[in-house]
Amino acid sequence: MQQTYFTPKSFALMREFARNNNREWFTANKSRFEDLLRDPFLCLIGDLATPLAKISPHFRADARAQGGSMFRIYRDTRFSNDKTPYKTWLGARLYHERSKQVPAPTFYMHIQPGRHFVGGGLWHPESPTLKRIRDFLVDNPASWKKAVHNKRFAERFEIGGESLSRPPRGYDPSNDLIEDIKRKDFAAWREFDDKQACSSELRDVLIDGFKGVAPMIDYLCAALDLEF
Repeated sequence: MQQTYFTPKSFALMREFARNNNREWFTANKSRFEDLLRDPFLCLIGDLATPLAKISPHFRADARAQGGSMFRIYRDTRFSNDKTPYKTWLGARLYHERSKQVPAPTFYMHIQPGRHFVGGGLWHPESPTLKRIRDFLVDNPASWKKAVHNKRFAERFEIGGESLSRPPRGYDPSNDLIEDIKRKDFAAWREFDDKQACSSELRDVLIDGFKGVAPMIDYLCAALDLEF
């Protein structure tokens, strides 16, 4: 029997945290945060390791509290007008085994009341990485169309992120994939609701999402000479 990781009480705490994003509140409620949110999320990450390996043996669901798949709770406020110190949502990157050496796509999951989603891709890749993907799109259009431009993918996932307003220099504006070539992010996701997030179906919802976005991740790995 599959387990439930979160309850309505978990998300009530998350909403309370969002209203009290300060060190005093977090210090006083740290044990509640760990019991109701952090520890169940780490357990979930660990429970995804085996099914993820069946999708690709080269990606890792790392359930360590520090240095693993889970995002750090502390926000980098150095260059932001928003000086609140904490992320009040839970996020995890299920990363490629070579991601510490080279840029690589990731599978991603996000837990936040009213805004849960699962997906993956490359978010804000640097210019050399972006050029490699664009060039690969030019050279391998059919595989991209098969992976992403099909009815099933379109019905299940939203492809988002930033795009250029004009075709990048050096690329044919009449190319069939020019709208994809203009992308600055290559990421896709689909949302799910609080009811699913609080149910024993959550693990299966995430696995199904990873399977669905896997063709896109596979293509991005090929573009960057990474194993999938």
